[in-house]
Amino acid sequence: MARPHSTRYTVAALLLLGVAVIILASLGQWQLRRGDERRAILAAIEAGRKQAPLPLTPATDPAEMTAWRSAQASGVWLPQFSVLLDNRNHDGKPGYWLATPLLLDADARRAVLVLRGWIPRVMGVQGQGPAQPQLPATPEGPQTVTGELSPRVPRLFELWSLGGPEQSALPASLPAAGGALPQVQNLPLDAYARATGLALLPTVLSQADGSADDGLVRDWPQPSVDFQQNTSYAVQWFAFASIAAVAWLVVLGGAIRRMRREKNTLGA
Repeated sequence: MARPHSTRYTVAALLLLGVAVIILASLGQWQLRRGDERRAILAAIEAGRKQAPLPLTPATDPAEMTAWRSAQASGVWLPQFSVLLDNRNHDGKPGYWLATPLLLDADARRAVLVLRGWIPRVMGVQGQGPAQPQLPATPEGPQTVTGELSPRVPRLFELWSLGGPEQSALPASLPAAGGALPQVQNLPLDAYARATGLALLPTVLSQADGSADDGLVRDWPQPSVDFQQNTSYAVQWFAFASIAAVAWLVVLGGAIRRMRREKNTLGA
């Protein structure tokens, strides 16, 4: 007769191996889905960059403002509405993105938000937070800016989004009191439009290097599109799932053989 503890061990092993098969196979499926997402991002980037450069005007159709498309806008900078986007690192160095609107139509207050570039972070007095960085001079008069479109300002994960107090909120109105530029982590276009009173185009222009000589770094981060890596990880997870499945069959087969031997012994 089978010993109770032996039966319990066998059942526990079968349950654990079965759960392992399900989890490992699920991880493989998740990697395949991530690979599909990265393929879609790569296709969107390639499709956007193949399009002809788009002239941005107050009359430009929003449907034409596709992500990754090259674009050009002409207008006047509004530096009084500039904002610093905090925690934007470059080559491992902490810093900011400088965001400034470009006014396209003064009468309609129609503008496009431009990410002008990266500047390094300046440490202030201990306990007083970061100091205001040295900002480059903003060119005056009509300017032409070229760059690449994005549907929004790339977001960062914020701890306060989990329910804590909001530490990086945009002021209710701009320009901010005292003349210091607001330092925020994320910048939703709708909130920014309310604070400035501008009628913003539903897109963001990440400025290209061009001929601007203002000391700003315009090496914009790109999304990861290495879907081959996800495929490789998926193969590994499915291999682990197969090993666990084989082990499950081995344990089950051993249990069946023991039961048969014990049955034959009792019948003898």
